[in-house]
Amino acid sequence: MTSQTAIDRKSRHEISLIRSAGQIVADTHAMLAQVLKPGMSTLELDELAEAFIRKAGALPTFKGYYNFPATLCISVNEEVVHGIPNAERILQEGDIVSLDCGATYKGMIADSAHTRPVGKVTPEIEKLLMATKESLFAAIAQMRDGNYLEHVSGAVEDVCQKYGYGLVRHYGGHGVGRQLHEQPFVHNYRTGERGPQLKSGVVLAIEPMFNLGTEEVYTLEDNWTVVTQDHLPSAHFEHTVVVTDGEPEILTLIKE
Repeated sequence: MTSQTAIDRKSRHEISLIRSAGQIVADTHAMLAQVLKPGMSTLELDELAEAFIRKAGALPTFKGYYNFPATLCISVNEEVVHGIPNAERILQEGDIVSLDCGATYKGMIADSAHTRPVGKVTPEIEKLLMATKESLFAAIAQMRDGNYLEHVSGAVEDVCQKYGYGLVRHYGGHGVGRQLHEQPFVHNYRTGERGPQLKSGVVLAIEPMFNLGTEEVYTLEDNWTVVTQDHLPSAHFEHTVVVTDGEPEILTLIKE
């Protein structure tokens, strides 16, 4: 995508609905953080999330998307993204689990992911989670009217290089709102092009993924689950964010 290509902008009404969807996603994540513990299956977490989203008056966006069978993408340890919840996958003390959630409210969509520790994890894993989250907020800080998409992508890459982690390049962020995945694709590294200019009303899902080892990944035979080539852990964080006339607004921020 060249810098001349404009990104679709959402109306105030659409942003209001995405904000409502984002609050449901944030509340779902807050609920999951409270119940997450060793001994739970990933399917249990998925069923709790689906019930919570539906009770809030929204629909689980991921369920049925290209025939994906669940409400959440749940990716454990070396799984990077798109893990399928399973009754046989029992979380253990020291695991990390990426919970990726989307909700559709009155036709508009928000999307967010958090990688959380299951019980106590090693300092090495804590650092991986911290760095990946740091890169997300560095990228969000670049989502200002007048900046270019490359500013957002470059912020992720800079943080990753600072810590020396493997940067997942095959997957990234995206426009979101009327559909789950809209243009533009948001690389987590510099491509050498400025990309489109950001304007007030642009809504993007920013989602860096850092690996403890190699950046190389592959997809399992289920055609969904992406894992690291060296089977070392991966972290994934994501927020839905709107460009405003001032500070960027995170639409999926968990209220403390």
